[in-house]
Amino acid sequence: MRIEIDDLTRPAIHALLNEHLAHMNQLSPPEQVFALDLSKLQSPDITFLTVWDDELLLGCGALKALGARHGEIKSMRTPASLRGRGAGRAVLHQIIEIARQRGYDLLSLETGTHPEFSPAHRLYKSAGFQESGPFANYKEDPHSMFMELRLPEKAV
Repeated sequence: MRIEIDDLTRPAIHALLNEHLAHMNQLSPPEQVFALDLSKLQSPDITFLTVWDDELLLGCGALKALGARHGEIKSMRTPASLRGRGAGRAVLHQIIEIARQRGYDLLSLETGTHPEFSPAHRLYKSAGFQESGPFANYKEDPHSMFMELRLPEKAV
């Protein structure tokens, strides 16, 4: 398994992002779908990561800069047929490491409340995330769960 910072040009990534958007639109009302499409993920404030097993795309995730010391996790996705291989956990840990290297104090995320999001909730909690309130431009809503991870300063 290898993790890459990705330029979002490969067709496999486009297919996974399309799967992600379609699934999010099935689970949440349209105004509560905060998943980013390809063009929004190509923003300079977003670092997009992919996880591969040789040429097989196992998953993706992104880190969006919200400020000098705050980041947001976006677009965490593993293809439905490839879940259970550890790709989600691997990309999450890589995102957390990048955030630490950048000197972030806080990582936040928004995820859904539909029961199908339960595996994601467990993954985030296992990495130390705790439920929190809305951040950035998000608003309190029954379809959204907000989580955060405080990143302690590295010892010198």
